[in-house]
Amino acid sequence: MKPLSLKMLALSALLGASPALAQNPASDDLDKRMIERRAVEAVIWGMPAVNYDLMLQEMLSKTPGKVHQVIYWGRPLDSKNQTLTPNPDALYFMTFFDTKDGPIVLDLPPGDKNGSFNGNIVTVWQMPLEDAGLLGADKGKGGKYLVLPPRYKGKPPAGYIPLQSDTFGGYMLFRSNLKSHGEADVANSIAYGKRMKVYPLAQAGKPPATVFSDVKDVTFDSTIRYDASFFAHLDRIVQSEPWLQRDRAMIDPLKSLGIEKGKPYRPDAAATTVLNAGVQEARGWLERKYDAGLPPFFSPTSRWTFPAPPDLIKQGQSGYADPDQYPTDSRGLAYSYAYIGIKRLGAGQFYLISIRDRDGDAFDGGKTYRLTVPPKAPVEQYWSVTAYDRQTHALIRGMPRASRSSQIPEMQKNADGSIEVYFGPKAPAGKEANWVPTDPARKFELMFRAYAPTKALFDKSWALPDVEKVAGQ
Repeated sequence: MKPLSLKMLALSALLGASPALAQNPASDDLDKRMIERRAVEAVIWGMPAVNYDLMLQEMLSKTPGKVHQVIYWGRPLDSKNQTLTPNPDALYFMTFFDTKDGPIVLDLPPGDKNGSFNGNIVTVWQMPLEDAGLLGADKGKGGKYLVLPPRYKGKPPAGYIPLQSDTFGGYMLFRSNLKSHGEADVANSIAYGKRMKVYPLAQAGKPPATVFSDVKDVTFDSTIRYDASFFAHLDRIVQSEPWLQRDRAMIDPLKSLGIEKGKPYRPDAAATTVLNAGVQEARGWLERKYDAGLPPFFSPTSRWTFPAPPDLIKQGQSGYADPDQYPTDSRGLAYSYAYIGIKRLGAGQFYLISIRDRDGDAFDGGKTYRLTVPPKAPVEQYWSVTAYDRQTHALIRGMPRASRSSQIPEMQKNADGSIEVYFGPKAPAGKEANWVPTDPARKFELMFRAYAPTKALFDKSWALPDVEKVAGQ
């Protein structure tokens, strides 16, 4: 079959247009602009699914891992892991599942003296199905989570936590908690994570051994590709997943881009040029929206913001239950800089983002900054703060570490119990243990994580001050 030309795409898009418009000498330009606009909308709408597929394809092409197996990072994350805003202060285990052949069991261990975890289970569209672990559905007791395929008609057997998915695919992120970054605690965290099992329900009587692959030395890059390859990932989703009722309005717009269920996606060079222009325009819009800032958290002037637009948080947690709201713009923005969906944000974990210092200036990797974390941080597990590359939203490449957390025993504390964390190209004198390195050639951004957050965070009786420049550094 021949590649889809720009003319063919335009003809598809013009079906139903008036004869006068079709014969207008300027219609070629109109067609081109219309396709480009539809490409922009497709990028924003399709961002969470493409984000998912980028991670899946990276696993399949770069690691030994396969669907229904588990990949994990056998040390605290470094910049070889180029996923979006990951946490370097827990050990990551990830499993992708596919329910086309029937329900899949995620058999997860209880929290005990040997370990604990925070987990999230999501669909292809990264809509949260459930949280797991200490503050998830199993309340730290462990459990057999059963992911059911779309339109499942059977009755789930007793003893399982059933999760009805509207997509065949999905994945689970399992964060095995660390007591410290020491070798013994890392080894214990790995051993604890390997207690999970993944298998089809049909084999529950005699589950096969779960395969684990350590990918810590793999360059795993799932950052968003803002070029025409974006649409190849989107086509893969369209071909493999059912159309959701709320998304059927996208069927025809995607046809005009050459993406149609049951048909090959083969744009020619001219069409690819227009698609590249569309994805670049979408990138510019998303970056401008992100740079404008998310809603402030602690006060109207706080530089610490919510981790995602509040309308997305609300609708995502409810499974988009409100028929009058579908925040695809907010969703596209959020999944351009992060991944995973959380069912009960604020129960097991809560995140805060800062892209500017106290003066309102963007963080510059060539300057030195200080964050003072007040005493009595409102967490039952731990807090951490991580620096990311402002452009890619991934860990800054080439840095010896990316974060500092309350799990680091060597960090210096002030007399009142507060802790000062420094960010910059070199550590201030005597502050190496409290320092997060940055690349002087890159801008950066920060994420503060609170695991098992307490009431003081949400009633604002404890507040994180803005990051400030350090004079003379």
